[in-house]
Amino acid sequence: MEAATPLPFSSVHVRNGRLAIDSLVVDDQCVVRQAAERDDPERFVVEAIEIGARVLDREKAATDTDFVKLEFERTARELNQQFTERATKVADRLDQKVEEAFGAEHGHVAKVLARHFGDESTGAVQHRVKAVLDDVARTMREDLRKQLTSDTTDNPIVAIQRSSLKVIRDSTTAQNEALVAMTGKLEALKLQVTELRAEKQRLEDVSAAESRGTAKGRTYEEAVFEALDGVATSRGDGCEALGDLRGDDGRKGDVLVSVDACAGPARGRIVFEAKDVRSLPRRQALDYLDRSLGNRGADYAVLVMPSEGNLPARSNPLREINGNKLFVTYDPEEGSTLALEVAYSLARARVLMARDAGGGLDTGQVRAEVERAVGALEDTRRIKQQLTHAQNGVSGAREVLEAMEAGVKAHLTAIQALLDTEAAA
Repeated sequence: MEAATPLPFSSVHVRNGRLAIDSLVVDDQCVVRQAAERDDPERFVVEAIEIGARVLDREKAATDTDFVKLEFERTARELNQQFTERATKVADRLDQKVEEAFGAEHGHVAKVLARHFGDESTGAVQHRVKAVLDDVARTMREDLRKQLTSDTTDNPIVAIQRSSLKVIRDSTTAQNEALVAMTGKLEALKLQVTELRAEKQRLEDVSAAESRGTAKGRTYEEAVFEALDGVATSRGDGCEALGDLRGDDGRKGDVLVSVDACAGPARGRIVFEAKDVRSLPRRQALDYLDRSLGNRGADYAVLVMPSEGNLPARSNPLREINGNKLFVTYDPEEGSTLALEVAYSLARARVLMARDAGGGLDTGQVRAEVERAVGALEDTRRIKQQLTHAQNGVSGAREVLEAMEAGVKAHLTAIQALLDTEAAA
């Protein structure tokens, strides 16, 4: 702001709230220039005085404000210094009082706590509380002991004991009754189990016996019947499997051959008994054949077994016994029916010769042929045994064997021819 030019006032008066200036001359170039540029210099002068007055008033207010600020700051510094000094004194005094009250060694609170809670003090609170609790616990134990040892109904244990004893007695009684009943049932079950085991063992024995005997024998019996049926058919004889049919003496007699039954009434009967067992006593075997003869009404009986080892002791195959019984071997696995055919033919010849004892049948010639057939069969048997043990010359022995078998069949054919000739006559 430019410096104001001093105004040479001739006279300045303030009357009735108005400023009166007489003979005013202003030499300030800025004022002169601006007044010259204005259309109304008088108005310019009035505005300049008003604006200048306001500026001066603001500057004076700012000066007062700065003064007040400086005074306030000075006063604040003094107050702050005084407050700091007073606060320091108060803090020191407070620290002293806190130390006096809460000091670890000589404070009033520490002394009071030590007096009331210290272990060295007999009047400490914890000692008093402990003493009170001890008294209460002692009293409660005594009351509880009196109550629990009492026999009155006030004692809950007495009621529990009585109820428990009643429940135990009832349970024991029920358990004893249940045990008695269970014991009886167990005894009955043991008896049933024993009976069932015995029945099971019996059934197993029967099943085993059937599997060893009946079932196995049935298979062998069927094989014997098939072989005999083929031989009987070629000779015009009837052949029946009777193993499942009962006679007067049971089921004895498995296969029944009716001689010449295909051409008319049977001229005789031959019963065959098939046995697939390891061994059979001779007396029992002969008794079995005798009963088979009576059971089937036959004239001749033949016992058929798988091998010579199965025949009764001291018995030879194809050796007649008592003129109406014969033992023979037939092994279905071997496949040869030669021995069975010889036995069949021998039995058939014996039956026909017995029927035609007074006729024209040359029984001597028949017997001779039969003996020759049996002898030839014995030779084949011996050769088979030799073939079993010998490995060299098998082919030659086989040819001899086949030739001998052919001879046996020729003898059988001759026997059949003689029988047929007699039958035709």
